[in-house]
Amino acid sequence: MAEESKRKTSPAEFVAQVRAEGRKVVWPTREETIRTAIFVFIMMVILSLFFLGIDSVFGAVVQWLLSLA
Repeated sequence: MAEESKRKTSPAEFVAQVRAEGRKVVWPTREETIRTAIFVFIMMVILSLFFLGIDSVFGAVVQWLLSLA
């Protein structure tokens, strides 16, 4: 019964709604985009080095355990 009360949206009305919502978007400035990209790159380098270290430690532990067998 709840589905019967829903109104269908025509394709033209849908496109108008999408365009209206698109006008509300606040796009970042070039400076904000560059700053965010640099931050992401720095975090990627830091995390990749962290996981390289963790992987190396676990690899060494596994090699040591296998040498005991």
